[in-house]
Amino acid sequence: MPPPTDLAVLPSPTLARDQVHEMEISSPTTVVKPNKRLTSVVWNDFERVKKGDVCVAVCKHCKKKLSGSSTSGTSHLRNHLKRCRKRTNHDITELLVVREKKKDGTLDLGNFKFDQEQKKGETFSLENYKFDPERSRLDLVQMIILHGYPLAMVEHIGFKMFVKNLQPLFNLMNCSTVEADCMAIYAKEKQKMYEVLDKLHGRISLIADMWVSCESGGYLCLTAHYIDGTWQMQKRILNFVMVDPSHTEDILSEVLMTCLMDWDIDRKLIALTLDDCSTNDNFVSRIRDRLTQNKLLLSNGQLFDVRCASHILNLIVQDALDALRDVIEKIRESIRYVKSSQGRQEKFNEIAQQIRVYCQKSLCLDSPMRWISTYLMLEVALEYKDVFSLLREHDPAYKLAPSDLEWGRATAITNYLKLFFEVTNNFSSIKHPTANLYFPEICDVHLQLIEWCKSADTFISGMALRMKSKFDKYWNTCSLALAMAAILDPRFKMKLVEYYYPQIYGSAAADRIKVVSDNIKELFNDYAICSTLTNFEHGLAWEGRANSGYSGTGLPSASNDRLSGFDKFLHETSNTQRVKSDLDKYLEEPVFPRNVDFSILNWWKVHTPRYPILSMMARDVLGIPMATVPLGSTFNAGGRILDPYRSALNPDILQALICTQDWLRTDLEESQPSSSHAVLSLCLDTT
Repeated sequence: MPPPTDLAVLPSPTLARDQVHEMEISSPTTVVKPNKRLTSVVWNDFERVKKGDVCVAVCKHCKKKLSGSSTSGTSHLRNHLKRCRKRTNHDITELLVVREKKKDGTLDLGNFKFDQEQKKGETFSLENYKFDPERSRLDLVQMIILHGYPLAMVEHIGFKMFVKNLQPLFNLMNCSTVEADCMAIYAKEKQKMYEVLDKLHGRISLIADMWVSCESGGYLCLTAHYIDGTWQMQKRILNFVMVDPSHTEDILSEVLMTCLMDWDIDRKLIALTLDDCSTNDNFVSRIRDRLTQNKLLLSNGQLFDVRCASHILNLIVQDALDALRDVIEKIRESIRYVKSSQGRQEKFNEIAQQIRVYCQKSLCLDSPMRWISTYLMLEVALEYKDVFSLLREHDPAYKLAPSDLEWGRATAITNYLKLFFEVTNNFSSIKHPTANLYFPEICDVHLQLIEWCKSADTFISGMALRMKSKFDKYWNTCSLALAMAAILDPRFKMKLVEYYYPQIYGSAAADRIKVVSDNIKELFNDYAICSTLTNFEHGLAWEGRANSGYSGTGLPSASNDRLSGFDKFLHETSNTQRVKSDLDKYLEEPVFPRNVDFSILNWWKVHTPRYPILSMMARDVLGIPMATVPLGSTFNAGGRILDPYRSALNPDILQALICTQDWLRTDLEESQPSSSHAVLSLCLDTT
C-alpha cells in the first residue's frame, strides 16, 4: 500500500509548471552576488546560488532547489512557499510591516497578501511586531465566552489545524485550561460589575425567571435593570444559579436573598418583576417581608411586586385560542387539504376568482406554539371563508369546512386577537421600553375586556369572563406601578389617569384616583427624606475629613435610625409652610406636547436641576421592567429551556459563561454600537 500522499504535492497545473524549474545540483555551488537588487519578497526565503551559467534558488527551509534564473520569474518560488512543509513563518504579521511612501503612512496588514511583491520605495521591518501568546490566549477565551462557542472547540481537530497554520508559535490549551480561564475572567468582570452597582446612586429593579435544564433541575436567572447617571437604560445578568427541582418558595427565596447579599444590593431595590403565576405569590411575599422588616424598601414596598405584562397577555390570549380550539383545528386542516396538491390549490383559486375574492395574501399554516402565527393564519383564512364554503359543494372529498356559526366566532375572536397583537407589538418595538409606556396599552386591554364581557353571545361573554378573571389579578397587583410611571411622563402626568379611570371604574373613579395621588405623594416624601439623610451623611463625611478627631461613621444607618420617624415628621410639617415641592411644581405645570421624537429619559436628564428630588424618583420608577421576556418571546407560548450543551455544563461554569457573556457583549455594544455581536442561542427553539 503506498504511503499517504501530502496534499501539498498533489498534481496540479501550477505544480506541473513549477517542476520545470526544479533541478538537482550535485557539484559545488557559489552564492550569487547579484548585479542588481532582488526586488521580490520571496527572496527572504531563498538563497540564489550559481554553477557556471546556471542560477538556482535554494529554499532556506527545506533546501529544495528551483530555478533562480531571472528569466524564470518568481511565481514558482511563491507557489513553493505555500506548499513548503518545513516553513514555519506563515504569519505575515510576524514577517514584516509594509510601509509605503504615501501621506497615510502604514499599510493595513489586513489588506496585505503574503505573496505580494515588494514595490519600489517599500521597506520591511520586524521591529514593530511582537507576538504575545498571553494576549492571544485571552482573546481566544473571550471569543468563546462572547459568542457562546463550546469550550471543547479548542480540542477539535479542524480548529487545531487552523490555529497551527495561522500562528505556529501559539500553544493551544486544552478544555480544562479554557474552563479555568473562563472562571478567572468571570471573577475579574464580576468585580467590575460589583463596583458599578456599588457606585450607583439610584435604585435597582430585578427580573427573576426560571429556566429548565434538558437533563434535570432548574436555574434561577437574576437580571438587574437600572438607569445610570447618564440617564441610559442598563440591563445586566447578575446570576444564573441552579436551584432544587422542587422549586419551593422557601428554597427560591433563600437563593435569591443569597444573591442579593452577595452583590450587596438588598438595600438598593425598588421592584422585583416575575411571571404572572400564582406560584410566585408566596415567593415574592417572603422576599418583600424580609426587606421591609429591615426597612430597606421605600413606602413599605408598594412598588416591589411587579408581574410581567407580556406574560398576562399570553395567558389571556391562550384562553381565547382554547375557546376556539375545535374551529382552529378545522381551519388548519382545511388549509392543509387545499395545499396538499396542486390540483386542489388550482380549484381553490378558480373558485376565489369566480366569486371575486381578491386577497393579496396566500393561505398559510401556523406554528401552534406561537400564537401570532395562529392569528395570521386565521386572518388570511377569514378572507377566504366563502371560498371554503363553496369548495365543500364542488369537492365531495372536502368535509372539514367550518359552519357559518363557527366562521362567525372565528371572526370575532380574531378581531380580539388583533388588539393583543398590536399592543404586544408596541411593547416589543422598543429595545429598552421604559415603564411609562405600558399604562395606556394595558388600560385599552382592560376596557376591551369589559366590553366583551357584555356580549349577548354567551360563548363570547363566557370566554371574556375567564380572560378578565386572570387580567384582574394582574391589574390589582400592578395598576399602581403602571399609573405612577405614567404620571412621571410629562406628556401625561395625572391627566392620563383621570382620563382612563372613569371609563374603567365609573362612579368609583374619584376614590381610585385619590389612592394613586396619595401613593405617589407618599413615595415622593420618602425620596425627599432619603435626600435629606444623604445630604446629612455627606456633610458629616466632609466634617470628618476636615477634623481628624471624627471618622465620619457616627451616623446610624437607615435601618436602625430611631429618629427616622422624626425626619418624616419634620418633612411633613415643613410642607404646611407652603413651600412647593418638586412634585407639586411638576403636577401644576402644563403637560409637555406629545410628539414622535420625545425621549422621556432625555427630558428628565435636562430637567434634573429643576426637579432634583423628583428626578431621582423618576429615574428609579421609569427603570422598572414591566416585562420579563426578551424581544420577540411575547408571541411564544413555549418555556425557557436550556439547550443540551449548556444543560451538561457544571453549574458554576454555566453561570460564569452566561453572566460574563452578557457583560462583555454589553461593553462591546456600548463601545461599538454599530457592530454585530452574534451569539449562539441560549435556549432550544420550542416551536
